[in-house]
Amino acid sequence: MQTLLHTAASRGHANHGWLNSYHTFSFAGYHNPERVHFGVLRVLNDDTVAGGMGFGTHPHDNMEIISIPLSGTLEHKDSAGNHGIIRSGDVQVMSAGTGIAHSEKNHSPHEEVKFLQIWVFPNKRNVTPRYDQQTFQAADRRNQFQQVLSPDPTDAGVWIHQDAWFHLADFEAGFAADYQVKKQGNGVYVFVLEGDATVGGQALHRRDGLGLWDTDGFTMQATSNARLLLMEVPMSL
Repeated sequence: MQTLLHTAASRGHANHGWLNSYHTFSFAGYHNPERVHFGVLRVLNDDTVAGGMGFGTHPHDNMEIISIPLSGTLEHKDSAGNHGIIRSGDVQVMSAGTGIAHSEKNHSPHEEVKFLQIWVFPNKRNVTPRYDQQTFQAADRRNQFQQVLSPDPTDAGVWIHQDAWFHLADFEAGFAADYQVKKQGNGVYVFVLEGDATVGGQALHRRDGLGLWDTDGFTMQATSNARLLLMEVPMSL
């Protein structure tokens, strides 16, 4: 098994006043040639947007874009006529495909919104753009892996054009579980949202990230109450 550790403090950082963003991988003004992507996982941004502010309309193409709110409410509008409000417990996906323009803003005029913005390279180019969002119950990830994304429209969670699976997990202190890689050759990037855990023998803390590959699975144990996001993705572009 091979691993790659990204501590919270090692991430890129940009504070624009209305937007406070931490970049696990190279993004915008932050460029680190050793941190461009993990397999097909291209962007993992940890964003806080002030009340009433947001990203104006801008284009994307040939990228799978996933938004996961951590607190507050996020409003989405796009050129295909989709309009949605997402909050903690929701997962939103947009397949940009042949091209789509969208905006994201804090739905609240006063309270900040915190969310993860994740980009994944697709395995099919120039697909018809699509949008989806689903709500997931917190009870279904207590001391277990809750699947929130997959490559299969008939499987649990939202789906994308890639052989990827995302899971959320809320582990109580001391709880341990084994994660089995779903597709041979895939790797898993584990991101600690809250708390502390040991993953594949590596101690991790809040907002640390660990990539694991060349393995069929690994053990995770919470050393304090911990919330974790697991992103299993192909390692080859």
